[in-house]
Amino acid sequence: MAQDGMRKQVVIFGLVGGVLVTLLQWTEFHFVVLEHSVAIYGVLIAILFAGAGVWLGTRLLAPRERIVDRIVEIVVPAPTPKFAADDTARERLGITRRELEILEHVARGLSNREIGEALFVSENTVKTHCSRAFDKLGARRRTEAVQRSKELGLLP
Repeated sequence: MAQDGMRKQVVIFGLVGGVLVTLLQWTEFHFVVLEHSVAIYGVLIAILFAGAGVWLGTRLLAPRERIVDRIVEIVVPAPTPKFAADDTARERLGITRRELEILEHVARGLSNREIGEALFVSENTVKTHCSRAFDKLGARRRTEAVQRSKELGLLP
């Protein structure tokens, strides 16, 4: 029987101790929450905004796949008749076939270097042909030579 009384006292002492510890923890928690409520709310709002920013960033900046189905009609123009240079005008002016070929490239807007690469000749050779063709056409500039060649029917 003495042990039964002892057990009751230990259980009661344990329960009272547990209740007191719980009360102390609750008051400490309550004190912390009241004392630091602004900081706690600030942290919670910061976490909320950070989460919203990450979510928005992944939504707005995510690569999107687009599958576009379109039917495209390809209209092929009728072949235009090939331009034939006026050989009589070319011969009358003394323009060689190579000079005429260089003038065609000049009309397309190519530089001397690009013309040389296309025709497998040096840039100096291209300059020489250009200079001779310009002299024969009475032109000082590339644009003037192209315009004069078109007027004479040498270029399309």
